[in-house]
Amino acid sequence: MGLLGALIARDEDHRRVWDILGVERPTAPPPIEQADLYPDALTCLRAAKRAGLSIGIAGNQPAGVEAQLRDAGFDVDFIASSAAWGVTKPSPEFFSRVVTTAQLDARQILYVGDRLDNDVLPARRAGMRTAFIRRGPWGHLHAQRPEVGLADLQIESLTELSMAFIQPGTLPL
Repeated sequence: MGLLGALIARDEDHRRVWDILGVERPTAPPPIEQADLYPDALTCLRAAKRAGLSIGIAGNQPAGVEAQLRDAGFDVDFIASSAAWGVTKPSPEFFSRVVTTAQLDARQILYVGDRLDNDVLPARRAGMRTAFIRRGPWGHLHAQRPEVGLADLQIESLTELSMAFIQPGTLPL
């Protein structure tokens, strides 16, 4: 974990960890199951759905992730992966695809992510509102950077975001 953190802190490709350790890279991604999810993920999505919001999941993920996420309980309007789209974050094309697929104006989209480089800054450049979540290795390291202040919203958990759907006006959305 220390090596992974060092690569992230230096803005290097985190996948180099395998090479540095001299370990063969996995040939296939591990399957995604409900037990792998953050405990507040499904609750947040359900709260957003009850509030009548359109919900999408889009990220740098391998082929087949869409079906795995649906099987894990994600009932959303769309799920898209970089593998299916043939374009990866942080490219502008990826975020343009999010807007097109969501069928919304970019300013109507709140893009939630734990990375400044791959999520918050490119989504902001695409005209979306952004929420930075301090979670996982990138979230904790990127939370220390001044650019985190560019996010429209900074949260520690998806429970905080859920509160905005349950009690409108609790967060500056």
